Amino acid sequence: MVSKDQAIGGTILVVCVLVAVCYIVAIAAPDQVTNLLHSDMDKDTFRLWIVTIPVFIAFVAIMFIGAWIGWTMATTPPPKPIEEITTEIDEKKEE
Repeated sequence: MVSKDQAIGGTILVVCVLVAVCYIVAIAAPDQVTNLLHSDMDKDTFRLWIVTIPVFIAFVAIMFIGAWIGWTMATTPPPKPIEEITTEIDEKKEE
């Protein structure tokens, strides 16, 4: 029996492999893809878009992660100074 986490992991693996294969086919054979899609776009324009879209998505994802890290750092209170922690530990040992 497969656990829920393993099933999700397997699904992610299969989806990523399929997307990678489709991406490689789109880069290597743009004429066949544009013919399959019944598109009037020439292969150079298609290649431009097939590269531009993932780069844009990756850029936005990285900016989102950076914004999330900044938000977390800005809203998290600073930790106690180490001197306070060691003093508390010493007080507990004495009791």
